[in-house]
Amino acid sequence: MKAVIAQLNLMVGDLKGNAAKILNAAQSAAAVNADLLLTPELSICSYQPEDLLLRPSFIAACKAEVEALALAISPKLTAIVGLPWRDGELLYNAAAVLRGGAIIAVYKKMDLPNYSVFDDKRYFAQGGSPVVIDVAGVQVGILICEDVWLPRAGAAAKAAGAQVLAVINGSPFDTSHLADREAVVKERGSELGLPVLFCNLVGGQDEIVYDGQSFVADAKGDVCQRLPGFVEATAAVEFVGAAPKPVRFNAAQSEAADVYAALVLAVKDYINKNRFPGIVLGLSGGIDSALVLAIAVDALGRDRVRCVMLPSKFNASISLEDARWMAGVQGIRYDEIPIEPVYEVFENALADQWKGYPVDASEENLQSRIRGTILMGISNKTGHLVLTTGNKSEMTTGYATLYGDMAGGFGVLRDCDKELVYALANYRNSMGRVIPERVITRAPSAELRHDQTDQDSLPEYPILDKIMALYVQENLSSAEIIAQGLPKEAVDKVVRLLRINEYKRRQAPVGPRVTPRAYGRDWRYPITNGWREPV
Repeated sequence: MKAVIAQLNLMVGDLKGNAAKILNAAQSAAAVNADLLLTPELSICSYQPEDLLLRPSFIAACKAEVEALALAISPKLTAIVGLPWRDGELLYNAAAVLRGGAIIAVYKKMDLPNYSVFDDKRYFAQGGSPVVIDVAGVQVGILICEDVWLPRAGAAAKAAGAQVLAVINGSPFDTSHLADREAVVKERGSELGLPVLFCNLVGGQDEIVYDGQSFVADAKGDVCQRLPGFVEATAAVEFVGAAPKPVRFNAAQSEAADVYAALVLAVKDYINKNRFPGIVLGLSGGIDSALVLAIAVDALGRDRVRCVMLPSKFNASISLEDARWMAGVQGIRYDEIPIEPVYEVFENALADQWKGYPVDASEENLQSRIRGTILMGISNKTGHLVLTTGNKSEMTTGYATLYGDMAGGFGVLRDCDKELVYALANYRNSMGRVIPERVITRAPSAELRHDQTDQDSLPEYPILDKIMALYVQENLSSAEIIAQGLPKEAVDKVVRLLRINEYKRRQAPVGPRVTPRAYGRDWRYPITNGWREPV
């Protein structure tokens, strides 16, 4: 048997476009005399279609498109195509088996994830029967994503005679998921004594990034072939009987390399799939905007990226120097628009309203909102989407201004803490310096008042980020975090700021998820909330 894994970058709801990609993969597979083609989970409509699944017309269109595909694909090829499948009153996450111009079998996903970013139980009923098909004399059992994480579906397939498991997936990227996937497949494959073909989706879909990194594991569970990450790819898998032949493949990348690739892919797909002509961002001379600029140029090319420096009297001269240098080395359009004249107009307009109040963050936030208004004005006129530059540490503590630096359409770093931002900047510079060293080494500052640094208002970032990781990702209590040696004052401050700034995070632009728990679909906390963390 020869199988082809088609790791495709598909688009939710683009049934015609997705069908064309599947057909192209099928034609390539037929050209190399393959017997079996695997495509990702829900490949005809892509994953996750969310509430499109509640529309009967959408479900009917998916089925019609797969039926048309069956007629177009070589009758000698067996193709596995994912689709939502209605059976009576129930809807299933399914895999259609196409052969000889028809759908010859339909497998219905048995194990439905309903945690983290997954909501399968909102839409789908649970399947109960294995599907095993004969492909060139090899008995192939079909599974869908979560089915391989639990023993039931694989055991049912083996009991039905499967010699190989073919698993189609929409498995999202995060910093732990590749290792987790391969560990689970090793456990399942070795437990059943069956090789596994693992075909994963690739591409950006709103806040989710699918990394591909499809692979093949032998009957001991050892990976013997892996596709690259973050790019479309197809690979032929040769079998001797029911055993896959091992081939050479690249080792996994570093965490920084994977996250950087995920962010580039997320920006590229969000901009292109939503048909924006390009992006605009505020380039401050700080590390966050410097990193976002590098990601944007790597994703879209210099001609589709423009940046604006919006200086005030509080900006250090080196901030302007570094912004000019970065724009020059990247070869992008760069403009400077001083905000001081606009600020004076606003300050005069608010003079009576602010009379008798001390100078505080209101003056700082006004500067940020002027910058946001100018950037959105450019965006409205040109159609370029504003990329925001806030990181996860800032989103956690509310160290950001609503309708100011939070104004925009895509928050590239919203799931990257400050320590990860530094790691990504150093990683990007290792491929060619685009960020000045002093941008990385100087104390971070919003530059909204004289001699300001972030640590005037926040704990040191290594401490803040550790508290955030323990509280948000590991769900530890304040007392448990303090017991690990972190200072009580810092823990209390970060947890308090996290709680009172939920309303800001709800209004922040969507951005790519790269950690095991991101704000958004992973994190669902009430804004109006009387509970306090006990210490």
